Amino acid sequence: MANSYVLIDYENVQPRNLELLRNHPFKVFVFVGEHQAKLPFDLADKMQLLGKEARYVKISGNGQNALDFHIAYFLGELGIHDKDAHFHVISKDKGFDPLIRYLRRERKMHVHRERDLLEIPLLQLPDTTSIDEKIKAIVKNLGGRGQSRPRKVRTLENTINSLFTKKLDPKELTALVKEMEKRKLIVIRQSNVSYKLPH
Repeated sequence: MANSYVLIDYENVQPRNLELLRNHPFKVFVFVGEHQAKLPFDLADKMQLLGKEARYVKISGNGQNALDFHIAYFLGELGIHDKDAHFHVISKDKGFDPLIRYLRRERKMHVHRERDLLEIPLLQLPDTTSIDEKIKAIVKNLGGRGQSRPRKVRTLENTINSLFTKKLDPKELTALVKEMEKRKLIVIRQSNVSYKLPH
């Protein structure tokens, strides 16, 4: 199974639900500012419960976007050494989006920005997930991609597969795409995909 990394921009988001990451295959990095002298006990306690899979990264220096640049560096470094991994940047900062679009499109990395841990698809889905729940999660993910939605059936299948972290059977991927077509969420002409997602 591919590794999944969660990179938390602690200057921007202070998650109060880190316990959601327990019992899931996440490696967690919490990035804190150089002058962040104290962290809440609640955060430290929950990080400790995650054991060796969790670590703090205290950045060097300060200034506008200093922490963001550290996250971007780690994202690139981890992506080089773990090409099949899935990455989740937890931040409300839309400044990450152009980099994330580039990494997905040009480097074929599985990377997303979420504003909260609860937006990570794997945390929304129980182990026994119905086809309705899967399609709901797929539509939500595609809806947030704007113009960067997959344009080919193969790319759409790869996107769906990366969304669920646990690799799906090829037959299940095909069935999900066909079900989306049946529900008129997508239109397939030859191998091209266009979208009719709800607003």
